Amino acid sequence: MKHNLRPARSARLAAALVFSAAIAVALVGASASRAASPRAHPIHVRPVVSAPQRAPKPGNLFSCQARPINGSQGPRCYTPQQIQQAYGYSGLLASGVDGAGKTVVIIDAYNNPYLQSDLDIQSSTFGLPNVTLNKVVMPGTPPFDPNDGNQVGWAEEETLDVLWAHAMAPGAGITLVAAKSNNDDDILAATKFAVDNHLGDVISQSFGEAETCVDPSILSQQHAVFQSAVDQGMTLFASSGDSGASQFNCDGTAAILAASSPASDPLVTGVGGTTLSATDPAGMYSVERAWTEPLFGCNPPAVAAADINCSGGGFSTIYTRPAFQQSLVKDGTGRGVPDVAYNAGVNGGVLTHCGICNLIFGLDPTDPTIFFLFGGTSAGSPQWAALTADADQMAGTDLGDINSSLYSIAAGPGPKALHDVIQGNNDVAELGGQGYDAHQGWDPVTGLGTPNAAYLLPGLSK
Repeated sequence: MKHNLRPARSARLAAALVFSAAIAVALVGASASRAASPRAHPIHVRPVVSAPQRAPKPGNLFSCQARPINGSQGPRCYTPQQIQQAYGYSGLLASGVDGAGKTVVIIDAYNNPYLQSDLDIQSSTFGLPNVTLNKVVMPGTPPFDPNDGNQVGWAEEETLDVLWAHAMAPGAGITLVAAKSNNDDDILAATKFAVDNHLGDVISQSFGEAETCVDPSILSQQHAVFQSAVDQGMTLFASSGDSGASQFNCDGTAAILAASSPASDPLVTGVGGTTLSATDPAGMYSVERAWTEPLFGCNPPAVAAADINCSGGGFSTIYTRPAFQQSLVKDGTGRGVPDVAYNAGVNGGVLTHCGICNLIFGLDPTDPTIFFLFGGTSAGSPQWAALTADADQMAGTDLGDINSSLYSIAAGPGPKALHDVIQGNNDVAELGGQGYDAHQGWDPVTGLGTPNAAYLLPGLSK
């Protein structure tokens, strides 16, 4: 059974600016009607990670690169060059479009001490240029504790975000802003610091929570920070979640049908997930389907052995449908999530050096021969951010909010700048199979689809 959410609480507004102002007023009013001080809520992340993979001899493939995408021989894997090729970026990169002069800002929590080492090993292994990470650790951040599972999850996330932003914008700078905790108010403080100090051109947020679990005051402040960011020309991305049409409820005990914040904010480009099939070692694009791994129906994240992940998506009950979605979004009500998608499967995962992962397996964190396969919608947000930094370079200016452009490009004539994903769903087992189907055009599983950068980046940079 498919689920249609109840109508959004506010009337639809025709103009995006009027819409944005009305939302801000509504959220402030909601905040005033509740407690005087906002209530923080923790955001938990745990990227989907494989067992260790041994690096091959120089010139050889990783063994996982040769596995079939059906998973019958274990998970398949992709290198940076394969992903670059699959998503149409290789030619642009060869022509010098690499994000030079731009900076991708990664927002995460806690302080992974192995990030620069991971970045150096990843770059050396896959022939990427070296880059020095600019790390901003917010005051009050505790020393890293490898026995704290919460900190370990965020450290893994930092590794994925930083290394794969570099893969798709190898000439760009990368700045990590690490919040002192995983409470949403501390993460917001880190984002505000990045925006107030204009630390970069594009911001990636590979995390989220049920939008109804965000205190209205924090939601209002967050929207104001995002408005300030786009006013400066910054572009915002956020992953749509790894539990299908559901998120955890506010005390983390059960699944609820919900869109994820911050991806549901209309100033943010929400990124869903796919399973990418590339047909050969070069990474030639074949086909994609909505990410469900394995294909039995989604569970919320971190449900012991029963965990089954798939692309987050649905409809906001807080934000009305923005003007840029009016013509292409026909399902449900409210702001639809996600806007776009990207490869997210661990079967089809991206090869990543992860010192923290080595440590958890009892291995040397700086061993340059051990890699891991990472997946999740959190892999897509930093890569979309990186491609937008590349587009900023092409345009000679920062593009700011790209949502209107994405929907216009998707609706327009000419070569396909986005791969439309029409197979799969994000049905949630715990909710009786409620969820949504991928279909032609925009859908609340994979949005408008995945990038064909050879056509998309020139379209965005016009």
